[in-house]
This record gives sequence, structure tokens and C-alpha cells, in this order.
Amino acid sequence: MGRARRLPGWVAGLIGAVALIGAWWLFSVTIFQPPPGTTFTPVPSPFVVFQTIWQDGLAPYWSVFQVTITEAAIGYAWGNGIALLLAATVLLLPRIEPVVMQVAVVSYCLPVVAVGGIAIVVLGGAKRPGDPSSTAIFLAALAVFFTTVVGALLGFRAADRSSLDVVHVYGGSRLTQLRKVRLIAALPAILNALQIAVPSAFLGAVLGEYMGGIDRGVGITLIKLQGDLDSARVWAVFLLSALVALAGYALVGLISRLVTPWVSGRTVA
Repeated sequence: MGRARRLPGWVAGLIGAVALIGAWWLFSVTIFQPPPGTTFTPVPSPFVVFQTIWQDGLAPYWSVFQVTITEAAIGYAWGNGIALLLAATVLLLPRIEPVVMQVAVVSYCLPVVAVGGIAIVVLGGAKRPGDPSSTAIFLAALAVFFTTVVGALLGFRAADRSSLDVVHVYGGSRLTQLRKVRLIAALPAILNALQIAVPSAFLGAVLGEYMGGIDRGVGITLIKLQGDLDSARVWAVFLLSALVALAGYALVGLISRLVTPWVSGRTVA
């Protein structure tokens, strides 16, 4: 029997998008109808949301997303940087691995609402109107820490033992093993972790904005729109948030394919 052919990634993504929009439309016209005597629709149809975005234009939304994307990017860099540094340190000092893993697990299990409440008191929000929120940056960094630590450690341990022995026989230190062997072997796992961390960082930034201390951003905009019962624009922000997170996810995935062509079976020209 011939080997079954896999659908191209873009085809699978298109089918998934169509299925999600179809389910969204079905729920909006069946289960989530306006309550009797009101015109408020908790879940507007996709067509209403798309029409709202078209009429508003992207400029008003970009001014909102710009702040949140900045917060997510800064938190993404800090959280992943610290995670990768700790994972590399574990290979040089194996005895601290239990401590690092405990810190990673605790950071993953902490309730975000409680941590955000403490962070807004300690770190505050935006320093000036329009600036990124310190709390949002912190929660974005916290959201990516666990995934990257675990992914990096698993990747570093995937190094070929014979290659490590060759470096050791020629007098190489653990640092040399890390640079010459472990880092290359860990690249696919690290890049996968960094790819998964993109939506997490964006979500952490939005949750940080919900804590307050900021005058512009996705989180505070959602609070205002919900207060105004503007469901169409609430869902417009939801949809654009998903697209932003998906774009970041796809970008890191593209970088991963370019940096590690051997994983997908491609050859370097």
C-alpha cells in the first residue's frame, strides 16, 4: 500500500479556520441569540465582526495592539532569556537542576490573578501614558518561563553521547560540549519551545493589562468595550488578538525551519 500523503500545512490551517468560523456562525445564530426584549448579542456573527473591522479600519486597533505587542515582546525576551540561561547553567552545574526545575514548576502553578495583583502593587503599570505596563511585561515573561526551561533541558539532553565523549577525550570541558554538541542538538526543541511561547507571552501581557495601571492596550480596551456592551468590537479585538498571536507563532516557526532544515528533511542550498 502506498504511503498516505499528509495535507500541506496551509491547507490544514485553511480547513481549520473555515471550521472555526462555521462553528462560530452556527452558535451565534442558534444558542447565543439576543435575550428577549433586548438587542444585545453576546456572540455576534462572524460577518458582523468582519464588517465592524472593515468600517473601523485597522488604524484604531493598531494603536491599541502596539502597546500590548511591545509588552509581550519585552516579556518574551526576558522570560526566554532567563530560562535559556538557567537551562545552560544546569548542564554546567548539574547539582542545581532540582532547584531550577522546582522554580520552573512553581512559576507554572502560580495563580496568575494573585501574581498579577502583587505585581501591580510592586511594579506598577505604565510609567507614562502610552508606555508599556511593567506588570504586563512581568506576566508575559512568567508565562513563557516554564515552557522554555523544560524544552531547553530536554533538548540539551538529546545530544549524542558518542559526540560528547569525543569532545571529552580531546580535552573539551562541559562548556565546550555545550557549545559544540548540546546546543546544536537542542536547537529543534528550543525553537519549538520558543514558538509555543509566543501566544503565551501575548496572553500574559493582556492579563497584565487587566490588572490596571495602563491607559491603552488590548486588556484595558476589552474592559472598556465590555462596559459599553459593544460585543461586535469585543469580538473584533478577540479575533485580531488571535491573528497577532498566530502571526508571531508562524514567524518563529518559519525561523525554526530556516535554522534547522535537517528536522524537516530539507537540505541547505
